[in-house]
Amino acid sequence: MEWNHQFIETNGIRMHLVRHGAGHPVVLLHGWPEFWYTWRKNIPTLAEQFDVIAPDLRGFGQSDKPRGTASEAYTIDHHVEDLKGLIDALGLPRIGLVSHDVGSSVAQAFTRRYPDRVTGLFFFNVLYPGVAQRLAGPENMTETWYQGFHQQPWAADLIGSSRAATRIYFGNMLSHWAHDPRTFDDDLEAWVDNFLAPGNLQGGFNWYTAIFPARLAMMRGDGAAPPPIPHPTRVRWGASEPFMKPDYADRLGETFTDLDYAVVPEAGHFVHYEQPDFTNREIAGFFGGLAAAGRFTPTIAES
Repeated sequence: MEWNHQFIETNGIRMHLVRHGAGHPVVLLHGWPEFWYTWRKNIPTLAEQFDVIAPDLRGFGQSDKPRGTASEAYTIDHHVEDLKGLIDALGLPRIGLVSHDVGSSVAQAFTRRYPDRVTGLFFFNVLYPGVAQRLAGPENMTETWYQGFHQQPWAADLIGSSRAATRIYFGNMLSHWAHDPRTFDDDLEAWVDNFLAPGNLQGGFNWYTAIFPARLAMMRGDGAAPPPIPHPTRVRWGASEPFMKPDYADRLGETFTDLDYAVVPEAGHFVHYEQPDFTNREIAGFFGGLAAAGRFTPTIAES
């Protein structure tokens, strides 16, 4: 389809998004190694029922890569305020959030800070406090190496040293993290093009440097757990996820008090891309159910 690209000024950056449809707004937040295009199999169908907005997070895709170190310009707070500014600029009082991986961290932080702006949460393979310590376990040593690698000051130069190097790097991630290694064959060159665009490798890598102190604290079990989120929440977890294993979902109830959880067969890290028909039915059913229950009605303060 012909994509409707837009740019919005928010929180000091120019954020790129693709927007289609009408109805209750649903924002799709991508993960790593992704950009808005990861939702290409979902946007057309969901847009038949919803106002679908798929942004590139700061540092990714066609959104700005602001100057400054990762800790100065790429923290979770920056991402949260980017999203707040985005929906304010679009005139959206409340949104549904669909996310996974990096986007799932942003969605949780946003919902805790701005609870009245969120109608419901839909996650795939969600990063939440109960998963953090186990990600650092010995069984994952050969899987999570990239998180430290991305923090090296020469990593972007190495991976971007040639198109072949970029293709090898992302081809490995996309094939290894999917249930079927051939899943991304048709789109691999689009991923290579995206991450070879100026600033995109370092922009994405900055997330890992910025989030590392908080991730390290969670792995150590330092500090108090964040308050649970009471919003209606649906989580669908790929059965073949290689490192964020479905077994790690056993503590989801500590973070989400209104939870609907299930494992998705024949899907890995990218459930939305690997099983698009299933995904579209699940998202439409979840937010359609909230609408039928009157959960989309504006609050008194918003009306």
